[in-house]
Amino acid sequence: MERQPTSYVLRALLSVCLLVSAIVHLYLWNDWAKDVAVVGPAFLLNGFGGIVLAVLVLVWRHWLPLLGAIGFGIATLTAFVISTTPSGFFEVHERWVGTSVWLAAISELGAIALGIVAIVVESNAARRTA
Repeated sequence: MERQPTSYVLRALLSVCLLVSAIVHLYLWNDWAKDVAVVGPAFLLNGFGGIVLAVLVLVWRHWLPLLGAIGFGIATLTAFVISTTPSGFFEVHERWVGTSVWLAAISELGAIALGIVAIVVESNAARRTA
């Protein structure tokens, strides 16, 4: 299946969103989360998982990495939103304050939106060529 330039741009932007979220989580892991049970390993996994997904989105021209990126964005953003509630997330209590918080949240929203748009664009292109 031939890809349109729009598909490449969407995948590149999606990859950047995944990398931003991954780098923020690796930074936070190194800054404080490595010493926190459950959340520390989750931040480390999130960081490396985001990097792997960012590469897959670029090199594997299939819908699965796009779906993985959407799931990554939803899961990561949901965990943060839970951490801002009074009960917190595994005893971590966060607030909507700080550059890293907003950078990660915006990149995760971007991953969700761009992943959905890329799937729609690529499935429509596939139907036109079929």
